[in-house]
Amino acid sequence: MQQITPTAGKDNPTPGTAALQVFPKDNPWNTDISKYPVHQNSKQFISSIGFNTSVHADFGTVWQGAPIGIPYSIVSGDQPKVNVTFTDYGDESDPGPYPIPANASIEGGPNSDGDRHVIVVDKDNHLLYELYNAQLTANGWQASNGAKWDLKSNALRPKYWTSADAAGLPIFPGLVRYEEASTGEINHALRFTVRKTQRGFIAPATHYASSSTDPNLPPMGLRLRLRDDFDISAYSSTNQAILRAMKKYGMIVADNGSDLYVSGAPDPKWDDDDLHKLSKLKGSDFEVVDTGPIEK
Repeated sequence: MQQITPTAGKDNPTPGTAALQVFPKDNPWNTDISKYPVHQNSKQFISSIGFNTSVHADFGTVWQGAPIGIPYSIVSGDQPKVNVTFTDYGDESDPGPYPIPANASIEGGPNSDGDRHVIVVDKDNHLLYELYNAQLTANGWQASNGAKWDLKSNALRPKYWTSADAAGLPIFPGLVRYEEASTGEINHALRFTVRKTQRGFIAPATHYASSSTDPNLPPMGLRLRLRDDFDISAYSSTNQAILRAMKKYGMIVADNGSDLYVSGAPDPKWDDDDLHKLSKLKGSDFEVVDTGPIEK
């Protein structure tokens, strides 16, 4: 059961103790795909990503003064809601207001020139709010796109709609979070990026972000699985938790970016040197599983 246990802290401004189920147990993010069949085009997909491409844990402690990874904030149901102005994808955004505090954590820090995701979890109403390219202005929050998710539902975005992620997926459920990994068990799929994708998507993704018709490029929503025979015994207990999740739940292509960059939330308790050992994994250590047709 994928849960979060809210605690007070920089990325969790509102303390709490109740565990929160992140989507139903039968949600694609929470589905055991360890016995799913290998996709007939698996080798070609992996080849396009790179058999010798190393896995990169795109999360950790702090780098050049900014937290490494995609942070999130947890709020209570009484968090005041504010209007959000959408600048680019308003017609594919869920209208506000959103319960985003003025001190909400921003990916890369307040001065970031990157994706600047803002993620807020309303722990009392079981709702998830996500923004892409978020900025706090004198008139309130503005963002390129915004999406709202009911954590009690398996409902998807409307087909061909994006979200705060290119694939139209939620970001939060796919993050590697320290409080999970440190217990030795991660019960959900992980989010990752690849450099080139094709013009297509596999549910639960709803959106593509490419004009390429190359059938050997991965579509959004493609799911990779760490091969069952990959030996994880030499890794730390924390890394073993991540690797077991890759075997049982897999990794889902969610955005265009660097190849095999796995997303997680920053935390001062991560051991960056230990996470770097995950770079021993190569593309050839994975296979693609068949989770459904590619929609164009």
